[in-house]
Amino acid sequence: MFPKTKILATLGPASSAPHRLEAMLRAGASAFRFNFSHGSHEDHAERFKLVREVAEKVGRPIAIVSDLQGPKLRVGKLVDGELQLSYGENYEARLGEAADAGVIPIPHPELFAALQVGDEVMMNDGAFRFTVQEAGEERMVMRCDVPGKLTNNKGINIPGRKLPLAALTEKDRKDLAFALEQGTDYVALSFVQTAEDLREARRLMGDNPAKLIAKIEKPGAMAELEEIIAETDCLMVARGDLGVELPLEDVPRAQRKIIRMARAAGKPVIVATQMLESMIESPTPTRAEASDTAAAAYLGADAVMLSAETAVGRHPESAIAIMNRILAAVAKDEGAATEIAAAAEKSEPGTDAEVIAASAAWAAEQAGAAAILAATLSGGTAYAVARNRPSMPVLAITPNPVSARQLALTWGVHPIPVEKDSSFEDLAKNAARVAQDKLDVADDARIVLIAGQPSGVRGGTNTMKLIKVGSE
Repeated sequence: MFPKTKILATLGPASSAPHRLEAMLRAGASAFRFNFSHGSHEDHAERFKLVREVAEKVGRPIAIVSDLQGPKLRVGKLVDGELQLSYGENYEARLGEAADAGVIPIPHPELFAALQVGDEVMMNDGAFRFTVQEAGEERMVMRCDVPGKLTNNKGINIPGRKLPLAALTEKDRKDLAFALEQGTDYVALSFVQTAEDLREARRLMGDNPAKLIAKIEKPGAMAELEEIIAETDCLMVARGDLGVELPLEDVPRAQRKIIRMARAAGKPVIVATQMLESMIESPTPTRAEASDTAAAAYLGADAVMLSAETAVGRHPESAIAIMNRILAAVAKDEGAATEIAAAAEKSEPGTDAEVIAASAAWAAEQAGAAAILAATLSGGTAYAVARNRPSMPVLAITPNPVSARQLALTWGVHPIPVEKDSSFEDLAKNAARVAQDKLDVADDARIVLIAGQPSGVRGGTNTMKLIKVGSE
């Protein structure tokens, strides 16, 4: 059994060989991220196939997250491919993919329409900064405040301005259709600004069972966080672009707020970007990176994500193994449960199923139970239990392979694919067997089972049973 906080690892050139995938799973990865900003559909199709094959070999349900690129603003093609920027100098920017020497081409009319004199413009993840001196629909003049060598296709960020950009580009729509066809478990929507962005994605997804992740990386999304949480299945604290557009000192507070609100709503939450950044090259992370990873776990995040560390880094499986060790150390900390509980907003159960789940967590603690077993079809029962962050393992027993894979990203939940039981009595007997097989519990140990009767009804969790393993 791996630590309660899960690891989402990004696949790329350094980590797509079958032996690498297997090593990463055995090191502690619970899910893989496919970054649709890079690679062709042919590349991703091969990875889908390999992940499913290796997961079957390892014998664990593994989630696949398809991360859409989103409407990335970028610089066009500079003359000679670069422009040396000088402090305090004014630079002209023009609408288009290319421009004359000394001029910055920007192929985004929305940006010119939105910017006003005095606005700040950032390029290359904030490495270069400008202040708008003259604004216009096809031309503007910017003063360089932080200089350097600007090159082609660098990203652009506009702090403080909400641009009229759809969260789904034409490329994203094609990538979404492809990912759903391949059987992705999650779709991550980039640069979400409003709840309507998520509703549009839902319309395109139709009745596909894939779950939707809202990536919070725009300050505007923070202002509509409650509405966004209501429309999504899962959240990601995407600290890359969020850290560029928000003042540096506000990022930790934003991270805590997103995690706190997601947990209160019972929605899984992932912390991403620069978790073990130095391990792209180094065989070990910095102490600060280890502390950052642990901090996310102490806040009760469901998962932490590795990006370039595993996609292009030199030590992909080592990054996962070390992250796993850090998360395991948090899980062993006697004070962790108190900190994790304190990091969440108090919220009352809103449905009968949530009441049963909360009662199961309480009963398991009082009885000293070895595990909580959540019988679930859609996964909802297991999510409801995980929301309470119990100290013992949560085994989600489900006949639904899609739910099993999706639950691999949920805090403390170990999904176990099973055959559907014909009666509650059979379910109880099989639950005891599963606990013995997976946890090696003693014959006189107790487990708590929750389920819905009749079975197969979404949101129908209404039964809890305290079982003594080994008894008839």
